[in-house]
Amino acid sequence: MSEQKHWLVRPTTIRLLWRWGIGILVVLVLGDFFVHPHEYFGIDGTFGFNSWYGFVTCVAMVLVAKGLGLFLKRKDTYYDER
Repeated sequence: MSEQKHWLVRPTTIRLLWRWGIGILVVLVLGDFFVHPHEYFGIDGTFGFNSWYGFVTCVAMVLVAKGLGLFLKRKDTYYDER
């Protein structure tokens, strides 16, 4: 009896999710051609601002979380030592 992988870890599903994700990102960036931005600062009216700002913010959050993890994490045997 062969053990079947969960559908989220199958290579075909991963490729499909990547394609869908990139497709959605392309559609959202292309939406900048059709939606007039109401800029409050100079930079928020640039093409694709919401896309690259969201990406940069996400990367910053991951890096901050990794940095916090260096200070806050415990050993795997933390509860066994008590």
